[in-house]
Amino acid sequence: MMRLSRLAGIASSVLTLWGLATSPVLAAYDQHPRFNEFSQELEAEYQIPASEAQKWLSQSKKLDSVLETIQRPAEKSKEWHEYRQIFLTSKRIEQGKDFLKKYDDLLTEAQQKYGVKKEIIAAIIGVETFYGQRQGRYRVLDSLATLAFDYPKRPLFWRELKAFFALAEKEQLDPAVIKGSYAGAMGYGQFIPTSYLSYAVDGDGDGKRDLWNNPADAIHSVANYFKRHGWRDGEPVTQRVRVGGDQYQQAVNDRRKPKWTAGELKALGVTPTQAISDDKPATLIRLEGKHGAEFWLGEYNFYVITRYNHSRMYAMAVYQLSEELAK
Repeated sequence: MMRLSRLAGIASSVLTLWGLATSPVLAAYDQHPRFNEFSQELEAEYQIPASEAQKWLSQSKKLDSVLETIQRPAEKSKEWHEYRQIFLTSKRIEQGKDFLKKYDDLLTEAQQKYGVKKEIIAAIIGVETFYGQRQGRYRVLDSLATLAFDYPKRPLFWRELKAFFALAEKEQLDPAVIKGSYAGAMGYGQFIPTSYLSYAVDGDGDGKRDLWNNPADAIHSVANYFKRHGWRDGEPVTQRVRVGGDQYQQAVNDRRKPKWTAGELKALGVTPTQAISDDKPATLIRLEGKHGAEFWLGEYNFYVITRYNHSRMYAMAVYQLSEELAK
């Protein structure tokens, strides 16, 4: 008997080495030690019972690829000249012009209603999802559960997972089938759940807010987001500037929301290339271009673009793509 047991143990070891032994099944997130905490908050904030949270999270899976990807976003791993090459391609520009032609009525309607240039709306959708063609391959249930429970460095995902369940209930969607980005962003404009709840609108009056399949809802929702975040109709976004001396350095990339005026920046050695009133709120932006540092003066609308994504490179890519689409 001892000899048979020993042989069985050796066989088991060999199978394990070859990857043939049965692997333990990873528990879904309804078994996580913090599940009760999550379900209690979900019920208190959105009146969704714990039984629903358990039903949904029992279908979730941990995605190690999500945890790996979120550690190296393009905005932090690339310089501006590299980042720009991703979004200012001839293909993205040409398809953007096609998008403008195809949905001209919807874009013009949104521009008139919300006061946001249609090229900006199209550029956001172009940068986010290549005009709706690349909306994400991850199940949002998996990506947000993974980040909420296993990425405590960013507690916002805990909030977003709760909002995702609230969104699914409000819009009568199945959480298990919704697809999006690795960070839980969804649809043409890649709205995270809290943004979807707050800013998504019914663009065509059919009683639904469908940002995955309905361009009218997607276009109007992006425009509504910008209007609600303070977009100033008819005002510029940014311009190239020259700098001199050393004083300007105290203002470079110091914060996203303008705390300086154009006049104060001029006094620090910043020379605009286009006319701008001294009392205009502005920021001084430095980006690493292909041939060295580039300096830009960002007006309030540049700040509004960073409300969509905090990266200055993202905002500049959106602006420059919109300028190409307007040509």
